[in-house]
Amino acid sequence: MSIAVLEATQSPASSRPIANEFPAGPAALLVDHATKWFKVDRRKPPVMAVDDVSIRIERGEIYGLLGANGSGKSTFIRLVSGLLTLDAGRVEVFGHDLVREEMAVKRLINRVSVDAAFFKKLSPAENLSFAARLYGLDAGEARRKAALIMARLGIGEKRMGRPVEQMSRGMQQKVAIARAILTSPTLLLLDEPTTGLDPRSKLDVQSFVEELRADHEATIVLTTHDLAEADRLCGRIGILAGGRLTAEETPERLKTRVAFEYGLPPTLESAFMQYTGRSLDDDVEEGEAEPAE
Repeated sequence: MSIAVLEATQSPASSRPIANEFPAGPAALLVDHATKWFKVDRRKPPVMAVDDVSIRIERGEIYGLLGANGSGKSTFIRLVSGLLTLDAGRVEVFGHDLVREEMAVKRLINRVSVDAAFFKKLSPAENLSFAARLYGLDAGEARRKAALIMARLGIGEKRMGRPVEQMSRGMQQKVAIARAILTSPTLLLLDEPTTGLDPRSKLDVQSFVEELRADHEATIVLTTHDLAEADRLCGRIGILAGGRLTAEETPERLKTRVAFEYGLPPTLESAFMQYTGRSLDDDVEEGEAEPAE
């Protein structure tokens, strides 16, 4: 083991960040001891979906969240977006408390889920126009911006007038991403955004995410099953297991840690297996198992 690797694994930077390591000023996203449980059966105790999770994400970061199905990833995203209420803890977005300043927070964020909802009979252009009106955007400017975004994502003008229900799942996911980006969110929550996309479309979306961060200083939280995608896009990665945050580091330091501490190959797949106790095949095959509220 080289001296450089040894120093990287033994330095404070290789452990969970602590409060005094963060820069001054409000975080883009501050999640402080967030907890959520679900009552799924009156005869059984509640199921803990998110268990005392604390994360701080700075402006302009792309933060990846990995975990096996049922680990709490999607529940975490719903908590941050205000779709679910916290049972304990707090969430702040650029200094705005999610509970006390809900509307201020919602103006700053947008979310893309793996199962995006649309008005299926309407076209992508009509769906995006509706979203623009909800956010108070100028109609003409919204149409121009929507066309640019859709073209960048590989959706041609001919498809803009076709009902969403006639589009493939992958193409619908692109429309969902375009709809979220249209509102210029300061914090973008991407819950498995490239699931169902072909390799070319996946690369288009990944490149666009990088451009958003570089050109617009957007802060992005990304959940994904694609470890290569996480490695490429994310400055830091948190790993959830059983609703708890079991590891948090840069991709490179996660690889170094599992190699030095556990003698495993220095890969994100090794880190995933070590900190979740699951294989990637288990994660893909079992399907999402988080309880519904």
